[in-house]
Amino acid sequence: MKYVLINRHTKEVVWRTDIASDVGVSGARTYFIGVKQTGPEEFDKLWEVMTESNYNSERLQSNPGYIKWWKDEHTTPDIEIENGRGS
Repeated sequence: MKYVLINRHTKEVVWRTDIASDVGVSGARTYFIGVKQTGPEEFDKLWEVMTESNYNSERLQSNPGYIKWWKDEHTTPDIEIENGRGS
């Protein structure tokens, strides 16, 4: 499973890793604490750990104006639009 390390202030991913899914978020947190070489309390002030899929879901939900470009795409190939045969 893919886990991400997120900067608490900017909410941006700063590190990704792929770890066995049975370690869970707490195991991934332990891994990232080792990577950052900091104590758990200091780590929690600066960073957050979650699965990559949860991070992506939260990002989409926190942006209600998110444009779903695939919904606005033409289904007609460009060549047909150029030749005046598109929708």
